[in-house]
Amino acid sequence: MSGGGKLEGVLRVLGFVLTLVAAIVVRLDKETKVVPFSISPNLPTFDVVVVAKWHYLSAFVYLFAANVIASLYGLLTLTISLANKNRSNISALLITILDLVMVVLLSSSAGAAIAIGIIGYHGNSHVRWNKVCDTFGRFCKQVAAASALSLAGAIVFMLLVILVVVGLQKRPK
Repeated sequence: MSGGGKLEGVLRVLGFVLTLVAAIVVRLDKETKVVPFSISPNLPTFDVVVVAKWHYLSAFVYLFAANVIASLYGLLTLTISLANKNRSNISALLITILDLVMVVLLSSSAGAAIAIGIIGYHGNSHVRWNKVCDTFGRFCKQVAAASALSLAGAIVFMLLVILVVVGLQKRPK
């Protein structure tokens, strides 16, 4: 592999690992808490078991699915780049376009998860949505970590696109 090829390989491994770990972190995100519940201020409270799971919110399902897709794509393109060092212009163009699609997919899924996470952290008094991160702290931290890993994966795939564009500029005319 040439210098650019080695950098591409490193970036593809990094993109694969970041998105795989993000998917795993989301998939394992579950927290159970016992919270006091009161029907009326005059009645005694009783404990209720409440569970937060990643698949209860569609934004987190989207984050998981996007990272699974991106990690499988990263593994596939890593394998292709290692096996076929002399790619045709068509396959290189297709991979570059798909790298850009991964940037969009990962960015949008992380954005959706972060938006829901902010509501979970701060609540929304206008629609009477309570904070949940003060109760489910670990759950919220895992979603935040997975979102950060997903955005890091998006940056890696963007760097792969930039690598191709810079390579086009260096070509003799």
